[in-house]
Amino acid sequence: MDAPLERVFALAADVERWPEWLPHYRYVRRLPNRAGERRFAMGARRGPIPVRWEAIQRPHPSEGVIEFEHTGGVTRGMQVAWRLSQGDDGVDVTIEHQLSLKWPVIGELVASWVIGPQFVEAIARRTLRRIKQLSEDGLGARADEAAL
Repeated sequence: MDAPLERVFALAADVERWPEWLPHYRYVRRLPNRAGERRFAMGARRGPIPVRWEAIQRPHPSEGVIEFEHTGGVTRGMQVAWRLSQGDDGVDVTIEHQLSLKWPVIGELVASWVIGPQFVEAIARRTLRRIKQLSEDGLGARADEAAL
C-alpha cells in the first residue's frame, strides 16, 4: 500500500468505523468485556448472504500486528492476524486466518472448502482492498492521530 504505515494501521484497527468505510460491513458494535479487552459483535455480507460473528481485537501498534480471536458465530475459535510492515514500495499487509472447526466428521472439510475460501477469504480480500484504497486516498489521515 502506498501510504504511511501508521495510517494503514489506524484504518485497519478502527473496526468500529468499518461500517462507514467498508460497504460490505453491516455493523460493528462494542460489547462489554469484564477483562477490559476490545470485544465486538460484527456483521458483514458475502454477496447477498449476511454473516455475523463476535471477536476480541488485540492491536499491537509497535509490532504492526492486529490480532482477532473469534469468540462467537460459525467461525468461533478462528485466529486472525493482520501483519503490517514497511517495505521498499510501501506497506506490505497480510491477513492470516487459522480456522479449525470442531464439528464431527465434516468440520475440517467445511472449514477448508466452504467457510474459509468462500466467506472468510472473500470478505478479507474485500476489506483489504478497501483499506488500501482509503489509506492511499488519505482518508486515514484523521485516523493517524487517533491511532491506538
